[in-house]
Amino acid sequence: MAAKPYFWAWASNPVPADMRKLKVTFVGLGTEQLGVSQLSAIAKQHGHQVGLAFSASLFHDRFNLEFPTISPFFDDTSETIAAIREQRPDVLAFSALTSTYQWMLEVAAKAKEMDPNVRTVFGGVHPSAVPERVLARPQVDFVVIGEGDDAFPRILSMVAEGTYGDPIFNTRYKMADGRVVAGMQKGFLQHLDSLPFYDKPLWEDHVRIGDLYLTMASRGCPYRCTFCFNNFFAKLPEEKSGKYVRLRSVDHMIAELKIAKRRYRPHIIDFQDDVFTTSKKWLKEFTEVYKREIGTPYNILTHPRYFDAEVATWLKESGCQWVQMGVQSLDEDFKKDNLMRYEKSDHVSSALQLMHTHGLHAKVDHMFGLPNEPVEAQELARELYSTHHPKRIQTFWTCYLPGTAMMKEAEANGSLSKEQAEKINEGEDFYFFRNTDNITDPKLMARYQAYEVLFRVMPALPESWKAKVQVRHFERLPHFLIRPLSLLADILSGFKQRNPEFSAYAWHNLYHLWKFTGRKLGFKVGKASQVFEDVTFDVPMPTVEPETTALVQDAA
Repeated sequence: MAAKPYFWAWASNPVPADMRKLKVTFVGLGTEQLGVSQLSAIAKQHGHQVGLAFSASLFHDRFNLEFPTISPFFDDTSETIAAIREQRPDVLAFSALTSTYQWMLEVAAKAKEMDPNVRTVFGGVHPSAVPERVLARPQVDFVVIGEGDDAFPRILSMVAEGTYGDPIFNTRYKMADGRVVAGMQKGFLQHLDSLPFYDKPLWEDHVRIGDLYLTMASRGCPYRCTFCFNNFFAKLPEEKSGKYVRLRSVDHMIAELKIAKRRYRPHIIDFQDDVFTTSKKWLKEFTEVYKREIGTPYNILTHPRYFDAEVATWLKESGCQWVQMGVQSLDEDFKKDNLMRYEKSDHVSSALQLMHTHGLHAKVDHMFGLPNEPVEAQELARELYSTHHPKRIQTFWTCYLPGTAMMKEAEANGSLSKEQAEKINEGEDFYFFRNTDNITDPKLMARYQAYEVLFRVMPALPESWKAKVQVRHFERLPHFLIRPLSLLADILSGFKQRNPEFSAYAWHNLYHLWKFTGRKLGFKVGKASQVFEDVTFDVPMPTVEPETTALVQDAA
């Protein structure tokens, strides 16, 4: 039986079709956010006028490039404010991470100064973890907790009608007298095909979409790693029906990619799913159709427990190039007891070997500074990487994230002080993946840093050198050389392996450097994305109720 449109089938109260149409502006930082792309498409589906106020935040993108000595010279916050002033929105919307939260609060406050009547909506991972804190800010009117597909159009309807007082699913907001209205936390949307395609044109002025086309075929993760937002996000609903891991149908996914291929001719497609390979039934169908109808190279993320010889074969034959996999630590007991990761080291080595055998480029994620991890785990990792040769070892420094079990445990045992926890919850001085504040032992820090350089350098070395290089070769490096050497190693490895993420990131920053220079010198730089065919993403998609919501079981 054909599925009803989402807003009428899943929501208990349909959004009025004749409501006043609003001007909605999303605020973006760094690069495209798929959550914003989704909500923008939903807002447009309801007839609202949508715009974007964007900050490239050069040399301070809260992810990789953090150069505090030079980033103030490239601060473009004033440009973001100017875009808001020009667009004059009724609603200003933010999708905040802990690392971007303070900047977004600053923008919201300035927008309120310009127009006290503008309504601000904060959603995303950080507001979902600490909604009370976020809503307590005077510049925040609405907070969306969890997924906002149903909540956001209802907020727009409330603002358009000017009638406040009724609760909205997954939302908290303030009344004029200061009272807080809190809606029920709904279960997760199960039928993803009922959502419109991502609004890619929203980003075309600022993001080179064709260099690395971002999309997702699913939502949710089967694991609850203690350091990850999925640890708390999956538990948000009061309504306990349905699955957390949900997949779009193959037809729906391919339909989007056909439009993307015509509009942008992407060099590579980057699937941002937490674990792309959760359902072998879905994957087999997808790879067969993808090879026949799309054929563009693509990247995915996977997990060692969801990767076998059949999966590797299907991926390779359909055009997959890079496979990213979280390793994080090689101490099995530590991972099981502290991270809620239950894979064995043999699962990791087997997955890496399969990637090598099938010609898939392996990129692994490795974490330093995990609380209570034996330092010997780094040597276990070195031994694995020296024999199984990932093409990139992406190293991260552990960050405590609000709402996660790891942060709650650190607060409970006193390894995280109240002052430190307060700063994290407020997103102050927070550098995602680059925070080393939780390591106080200078000898331990020096050893971690030596391993970081080693792991970054290893993929760029000749094959015969990988097993020979030891951490002692890097332990006596001067501290000031650590970051530059790690960065240089990443650059060399990226060029050597022709890493598409690396090149896309480099071109993105070069474009915005040129654009920033152009503004200063008084000339205009063209939009970032090249559009080859003026096809739209709002093509109606007939759907049937899929099996895919039940294809995967959440992991223990």
